[in-house]
Amino acid sequence: MEEKILKGVISFVNYEKNFATIEYEAGAKKKSVNCKTGLEAAGRKTNHFRIGDTVSFQLRLSDRGDKMTAHTIKFLHNARLDLLIQRAAIENRFSGYLKKVENDYFVKEIDSYIFFPLQLSPWEKPPVETAENQAISFRLLNLEKPNAIVAELFSHNYSSVYKKALQYFNNEIDADAVVTRVTPHGIYLDLFEGGMQAKLPAPGEGQPVPGPGDRLQVRFTHLTPTRVVVKRVEKEENAG
Repeated sequence: MEEKILKGVISFVNYEKNFATIEYEAGAKKKSVNCKTGLEAAGRKTNHFRIGDTVSFQLRLSDRGDKMTAHTIKFLHNARLDLLIQRAAIENRFSGYLKKVENDYFVKEIDSYIFFPLQLSPWEKPPVETAENQAISFRLLNLEKPNAIVAELFSHNYSSVYKKALQYFNNEIDADAVVTRVTPHGIYLDLFEGGMQAKLPAPGEGQPVPGPGDRLQVRFTHLTPTRVVVKRVEKEENAG
């Protein structure tokens, strides 16, 4: 027999213990059920459940067999989140507080109390522990995907490697790169003594294939706090 699909609202989330409570109605009675919020249990890797999320779910016995639990949980919408998205379309600047759960950082929006995962650049130093529970300013990213929205701080503390790469990018300076491995999918590189990684497309048919340890000259064609794109600079181009 196929399990019935129910709909409810998440009323409580414990990010440290990875579980949430869903309130729903069944037979004109208000009920609640707990669920796991780990990636596998959530059924989708991009979702981060929040208080106020309207979700669909199914019921089954817990692993211990002593109570019902929710599974196959799918995000539908969040009214409070919708208001923040509308506000972000006008002015994408919010206030909130930093929270750390194990090794992950979150931002709690000051008015709605909604938690957003904090997106940090690979070349950004994480907030210091003393910044927890301190008011900060942030923007929301991925507004077109409400179940995958993350927060980004307005104030960043980038590493010296990223600052150097930005200088190379802005001034079109060639960088020395070391090949770390070659696969059918591309040529993987280390830049700035291994402080930054990049990738070149796989060589075309008939083109020479570099090997691990070979040094190449590359130039940045795109650089953001989350993405690096380089192109190979041929020797004749350098000669000019």
